[in-house]
Amino acid sequence: MSSKAAIHNKLILINDLLIERFGIPVRNSRTPDPLTTLVGTILSQNTNDNNSFRAFQALRKAYPKWSDANNASLAEIEKHIKPAGLTKQKAKAIKTVLHYAIDEKKSSTLSALKHMSSDEILKELTSFDGVGVKTAACVLLFSLDRNICPVDTHVHRTINRIGVVSGSMPEKTFFALYTILPEGIAHSFHTNLIKLGRSICTPTNPDCPQCPLKKVCKYKGKTKSSTKKNSKERILLLDNLY
Repeated sequence: MSSKAAIHNKLILINDLLIERFGIPVRNSRTPDPLTTLVGTILSQNTNDNNSFRAFQALRKAYPKWSDANNASLAEIEKHIKPAGLTKQKAKAIKTVLHYAIDEKKSSTLSALKHMSSDEILKELTSFDGVGVKTAACVLLFSLDRNICPVDTHVHRTINRIGVVSGSMPEKTFFALYTILPEGIAHSFHTNLIKLGRSICTPTNPDCPQCPLKKVCKYKGKTKSSTKKNSKERILLLDNLY
């Protein structure tokens, strides 16, 4: 078996084992448009999903239409997104993408992105300050249903510990997975790795005895006794945008 085939099979096995433990993640019943996912993901940067969802709800309540938010001042945007933190930085990034969509592209959804390749979309969106590879990848997965796995800190940590890839930074891990991910698994793979990282494969003292991937994981720092973590279930922001 070639190394490429072996990696392909291991990724499928990992996905299956994660589904056995965490189930098939429930997707948003209504797929959010690319602009909505872009705004939501900007809010999620450097905070948890509970805080970013509160900020998203406040922003949506204040501006039911993104064109309304586009006409608001930076100070007004900052006020509504306060729960997400880094308000000045995030408000500026949100205003930038709203201007791009509504004033330049004459679109309140950026739905035309669906006609572009994933490479083109990554290049286009990451050209804006405040929009990194992870944010652009979230648009690809959650709005355009591309088989792309965004890499946050949890995905980066877990998949490197398992030994599928070796990336020193989340962006390097993303591109290592970008062309090797088996078709059709991106959403469950991404979401369940986040759940694994939150509840079991934590940055310190991972609960390795309870890990569904312990037999395929190559992490050299495996713990031998259960740390009995009680992880409270948290909202998954990008499957709850509207």
